Amino acid sequence: MPRVIGNPVDIATPHGAMDAYAARPDDAKPHPLVVIFMDIWGLREELFGIVRRVAGEGYHCVVPNLFHREGRFSYAPRNAEGRTLSFDLLPDDVQREMRGRAERLDRATLRADAAAILEWCTHEQVTQGPAGSIGYCMGGREAFFAAQEFPQRFRATASLHGSRLVTEAADSPHHLIGRMRGEVYCGFAEFDRGAPPEVIGLIEDGLRANAHLAFKTQVHAGARHGYALPDRDVHDHAATEADWTSIFAMFRRQLAA
Repeated sequence: MPRVIGNPVDIATPHGAMDAYAARPDDAKPHPLVVIFMDIWGLREELFGIVRRVAGEGYHCVVPNLFHREGRFSYAPRNAEGRTLSFDLLPDDVQREMRGRAERLDRATLRADAAAILEWCTHEQVTQGPAGSIGYCMGGREAFFAAQEFPQRFRATASLHGSRLVTEAADSPHHLIGRMRGEVYCGFAEFDRGAPPEVIGLIEDGLRANAHLAFKTQVHAGARHGYALPDRDVHDHAATEADWTSIFAMFRRQLAA
């Protein structure tokens, strides 16, 4: 695995600077873009480590602060073992605050942020071909949005324990899967009230109906929502490594120059 360089960056947007963290292999070559779409907890070292892992596979990886319109934000309360607490264990008022912040993000905010990231890439050591994405929880929805708004660029999309992929809104991610191109991987937890079997079924129906899209879904037995994040109290190492195997194989297929 090559040595990587990682550092904080600011990405210009119409709403001001969007803080982010980026990493790439320590060489002078351009590499394909991979965007990590964060979960509801905000930017933190846990995500920066994921960015560096992706960069070590030969990609220019960045995780933006999707809450940048409300400031620089990170919230990661921990249990006695030092693990980040699951959302359901937080006080009700904190849950409402965090859920409200997430619900203020929509397709329009993602479109603007993704456009800003793609513009930023034109000044970095990034190939201008196909790009990939990995979204966690809230970020799984953002990854679907990115692939639907920029289908000629985002050609390898991964959603891990994605939330709000199926809603009653006209622009719900599951309604617009037909826009997507390339390949999609979805990792689901067996125990996730945000992605029960009927929701997973609707996502799979949409993916299957798109003749321009290859896809794979995996429901991890025994896993709980949040399993793929390494510092989470419900982290499932085996399920996460199975996801990585599928994701990196997808990236190799779809992001070649």
